[in-house]
This record gives sequence, C-alpha cells and structure tokens, in this order.
Amino acid sequence: MKLITTLILLPILAFSQSKFRVDNQTEMKISEIISQMTIEEKVGQMTQVTLEVVGQPRVSEEDEFVFDEAKLREAILKYRVGSILNTGGAVNSVKSWQGIITKIQEIATKESRLHIPILYGVDAIHGANYTKESTLFPQAIAMAATRNRDFVRKAGEITALDVRNSGISWNFNPVLDMGRQPLWPRFYETFGESVYLTSTLGEQYILGLQNSSFGKESSVASCMKHYLGYSNSFNGLDRTPIYLPERQLREIYLPPFAKAINAGSMTVMVNSSEINGIPVHSNKHIITEILKEELGFEGLVVSDWEDIIRIHTRDGVAETPKEAVKYAILAGLDMSMVPNDFSFYEYLVELVKEGEVPISRIDDAVRRILRVKFALGLFENAFPNKSVAKNINREKFDKISLDAAMESITLLKNDNSTLPISKKSKVLVTGPTSNLMQVLNGGWSYTWQGNNEKLYPQEKNTLLEAIEKVAGKENVIFNQGITFDKDVDVKSTIENAKNVDYIILALGEPAYCETPGNIHSLELDEIQINYAKELAKTGKPIILVLLQGRPRLITKIVDNVSAVFMAYLPGNEGGDAIAKLLFGDGNPSGVLPFTYPKYQTGNTLHDYKPIEKFDVNSENWLYPFGFGLSYTTFQFSNLKINGSEFNFNQSIKISVDVTNTGKLAGKKAVDLFVRDVYGSVSRPVKELKGFDKVNLKPGETKTVEFVLTSENLSFIGRDNQRIVEPGEFQVMVGDLVQKFTLIK
Repeated sequence: MKLITTLILLPILAFSQSKFRVDNQTEMKISEIISQMTIEEKVGQMTQVTLEVVGQPRVSEEDEFVFDEAKLREAILKYRVGSILNTGGAVNSVKSWQGIITKIQEIATKESRLHIPILYGVDAIHGANYTKESTLFPQAIAMAATRNRDFVRKAGEITALDVRNSGISWNFNPVLDMGRQPLWPRFYETFGESVYLTSTLGEQYILGLQNSSFGKESSVASCMKHYLGYSNSFNGLDRTPIYLPERQLREIYLPPFAKAINAGSMTVMVNSSEINGIPVHSNKHIITEILKEELGFEGLVVSDWEDIIRIHTRDGVAETPKEAVKYAILAGLDMSMVPNDFSFYEYLVELVKEGEVPISRIDDAVRRILRVKFALGLFENAFPNKSVAKNINREKFDKISLDAAMESITLLKNDNSTLPISKKSKVLVTGPTSNLMQVLNGGWSYTWQGNNEKLYPQEKNTLLEAIEKVAGKENVIFNQGITFDKDVDVKSTIENAKNVDYIILALGEPAYCETPGNIHSLELDEIQINYAKELAKTGKPIILVLLQGRPRLITKIVDNVSAVFMAYLPGNEGGDAIAKLLFGDGNPSGVLPFTYPKYQTGNTLHDYKPIEKFDVNSENWLYPFGFGLSYTTFQFSNLKINGSEFNFNQSIKISVDVTNTGKLAGKKAVDLFVRDVYGSVSRPVKELKGFDKVNLKPGETKTVEFVLTSENLSFIGRDNQRIVEPGEFQVMVGDLVQKFTLIK
C-alpha cells in the first residue's frame, strides 16, 4: 500500500461556477406566485403528460396531429398540468408544431387562474428530429468520433434554433451516460467510454442549446440525462439492474453531470433503473444529497417515462401506487413524466393534504419548475416566436451536418491503400444497410424507433444513391443481396461481382431505440457474417461499411475484407459523407470514441487497470480507443512539459508537434493521455485528459498545446472523496511519453 503523507481534497466541482440560477428579482416573483397557489395548482405544475393524452388517435404516422379540445382543456384547467411532452405519435411540420404550442399556451396563459405557461418538452436527440423541416446530425457517438468541439456546440445551437422555431422550449438531451457497455441499446446516444470526452462534449452541447449565438429567443433548456449510472447495465439490456460502488459512481458516472451543472444545465432526468437494489427514482441519496446539496443543482428534476408508478408496478418497492409517489417526491423528484393519465396528480394532492408529504417539499419543486419557465422567457412570451425563423439557413446547417459526418467516419482498415477508389472503377453496392435512410439515423428519427422510411426526406441520399451521385450510375451495380433476416438475391449478387473492380458491402443494424433495441450478443447476425464470407470467395476487394449504433463484432470477417469504415449513425447527410470519402472527395479523420471489441466478453477499455495486463492478462480489443486511419500519414514529435516538478496549485503545460508526412492534406485528432503511476487506489494505465484536432497540408507541422490542473490529476480515494496525491505522472501522445512529479 502506498503511504500518503500529503494530499489535497478537491470539491466535486472544481471549475468555474456558472450553474443555473435566476436573479433575486425573479426569485421574488416566484415566491409571490407560489404564495397565491393552491395545493392543486402546485401539484399540477409538477405533473407532466404526453401529447397523446390530449389528442385524437392518428390513423398512421404520416397523419398530422389533431387535438381533442375537451381533453386538452381538462388537462390544463382541471388538472393544472405544468408540462406536456412528446409528439402525438410521430414527427410534425413546423406549421403544425406552432399550431399545437399556440393552442396549448392560449389556454394556459389566458384561461387558467394564474396564467402560468406550459413547459413543453421533446427528445431532440440529433437535431430537431421530430420537426420535419429540421437538420439531422450524426448521433452523439459519431459526434464524439470527430474530436471536434465546434461541431458539437454548433449542433446544439442549430438544434435549439429548430426546436424553438417549432415553439418548443425544452430538449431532453444531452445523454451523459457513459458508453462502456457495448450491448446497451442506447450506446449510440452517448459520447463514448471516456469520462473526459463525455464531460467536455456534454458541456459544449449544453452551451450550444442554452447560450445560442442566435440569441436568447433561439435557445432551449437542456436536460442532462440519465442521472445516474443508467448505462452501467449488468447484462447490457435496457432498464435492468445496476451494481455500482460509490467510488465507481463518483469516478466515472458523476463527473459528466457535475460538468453539465457547471455549464448551467437547467434540468435533469433521472435514471429509469435501480442502483444496488434501490430504484433511482426513490433514491434520496442520489437525487437530493448528491445532486441538489453536494452539487448545488437549483434546476428542475424530472422523472423518466412512467418511472414513478413503476416503483410499485415493476420494482415491488412501494406497496401501492400512492406510496410510489410519496417515495419519489421525498427522494427529490420535482416533476413526474406520468405520462398517460392524471394519477400522479390525484395521489400527490392526497398525500399533501394527509400530511404525508410536507408542503415545503412541494414548494421547493414548484420553485424549481418556475425558475426554468422564467429563465426561458415563457412568462414574457410563451408562444412560438416567428422571428426565430430568420436565423435558419437550411443549406448552411445541412452542410455543417455533412462536414460533421465526414469527420466522424472512422477508417479502421485500409490494406494496400485500397481506399480511396477511383471514380472510373466499377463497383458493386450490396448489403442490408446499403439503400435505407433509417440505418443512417437510428432511433429518435421522425418516430421513436426511427424505422418508418416514408417519413425520411426524399431529397436525402441513401448510401447507394450517394455512391451513384459521386461515381456515376453507369459505374455502379446494385444488388441488395440480403436483408437483416433473409436472402434476397445472393446468387445474382455473386454473379454480378465478377464484373466489378470493388465490392462495397454495407452491413450493420436496422433502426432501434431503447428496450426494443436489446440484443443478447454483439455478434453481427449470422446471415450478414455468412454473406460477407461468400462475397470474399469472389476474390474481389471488399470495402466494409458499418452502419450501426454500437460495435457489432466483425472479428470473423475482418480478415476477408480490404478496408473497413466505421460509419456509426451519421445522419441524413451520412450517405453523401461516406460516398465522398470512398472516392477521395475527402480524407477520413474520425477516431474511435470507444474500444472496438474483438470478442463477446473480456473487452478491455482504454482506461484499464494494471491488473488487466498482469500475468496472462493482456489488452483485448480489435481496435483501441482513439484509433483511426487517414489517406495520409502523420507523425508526433517533441512532446514537452514546461518543467519536471509542480506543486498542487500550478498548471502544467504540455506541447507536441504534429506533422503531415504524407502527400494529401488531412486532419489529425490528438489525444492526450495521463497516468498516475502510483496511487493509494489502483490507477488506470492511461486516461484521456485532453484532445484537439489539427488540419495539416502535406509537409506541414503544427504545435498542439494542453494544460493540466490538479482537477485533471485527481481521483476518488479510499474514503470516496476526490483527492490529488503527490508522486510520479506520465503524459502520453501516440507512442511518445514524458513524465513529471507532483510535489507538496
């Protein structure tokens, strides 16, 4: 055991304090409103229902939403709901959205007793994906592969602009869960496995949503989710038990939320699962003691879909639905996403009148809700602001999405410089993901599951259409070959392969979201593996394009192909992005935001512990975190530190030179890793603590600089406190290593 004679304790939030709060004058206004409210009005503010509750059923997802006005008036005037969410079943046009929000706010602000506006929320996960005319971006896992902060912030700004143009002011995003369990169906909604990468990109997205350069009227409230540890699924399935020691909770899963709070995030959504046997929606330690008291969060805490009642119906912790409501509110929940009825309202009113829930807890919740409504300017104008549209430049926004997709796509293999392909070459395009829009986007795309092809914009290109556009239809043969579950025309595909120079094989996953996306194996479906092997028998070079939301295993076929593109879920512009890169109208620069596994089990993450490489154990991956090839070559040199010894209060400046040693211009992601060589708790062999990206012409060299502080060198000690210990540290960029010593 290391004997520590000197260490410093750090607060969990060691950076700038820009947390969400409102000014004293607004707090006084809120107090005045609360003083006038009845118990029923207060509980109504804490109640959130889905739009379907107040609408007529849609015959199909292509139909427009229509209100049931009697139900709408009942929800707002009888039950005094403070919030409505969702889409009414599927995507709506801007015009339809503006009509929906206008109707809701007219009743709330003109007919209710206190004229309190409705807070409307929607899951705009990769762009305003429930507004027909919006720009859709690559999913978060792909955005993390760009290593480009600017893209993430711009995506936040443009998403906010499109959401607010729809009349909506609350976005249930970003997902700050850690992508460390590749089976998990929400993996693609994360920024990957690194705490630093997730924290940094989450912060940028929140700043984009809430502090838009387009102006306050074009901003929306962010909702960091899913607090806390949701992605650490024991078996990889959605909404299943989580076992999470306090140290791991604080070391890995809490920092992105702490960073998001510092960035000013207004709201947070709670983890749908349980931690160590306690449903998180009933966990006062997690919600009140850590989030509200320790982290100082003053915003709104909302439940996830139906998760309060599930403390009774699913978890068997509360004996009755009413007791479930009591558990959740006393734990610190401020708003219930009920969402299909008014049972929460009825139970909570009873609990308050019976003295089971103190009015002080209710007042605190309502204050937090009203803070968000005031901060969004809803008391000034709750209606759609038509002036927001003046900032929309759809051509420019789609170009940003295209550029982000191109920088995300990750070249994992390129034997004998197979890529890029000459545009004069004859190619066969095949595979289940070769001619669908849904596979470019995944879930949360026009519908919850994202699998309705009819709703995707016809002017956007599938991979096949994009390849035909770049290479010319005369040079392209298309045979789908297989779907995800059956043979379509394998025999004719094999025959056509004889007449081409290359096979572009598109494999991966159909669109999915949440629990319907559960799988029990990372293996690609057997039909896809066998199809790849059959194509390999033709002897033609195969370029494998993977369109998927998580790293499905390709170990059985990777040796049969000449090149591999990990394309993730690149969005509506993704087909064009892939095609451009395939034929040399761009240079790949994406790098993995996760470790690509080689096997079903035994996956080793980038921040593995020394014991994981001890004795017979070894690094176990197909491609490591941060890996990504280019059509040019790069070299790192002159890794320097501005000293050899530093005290706890000093900043540590690090620089490294990056040179383009190839013949093409290209961008290079630069990841900085740090190792605390000896610690009182075993420390990772390396952890990402900085990243940047440089654009270099052939022969050009640029210097990249990083700054480390005590926060970057800290960890959760034996007493579950964040500490920094003196001792030896290493910094690593590529194969270069330098060291320094931290002293008292």
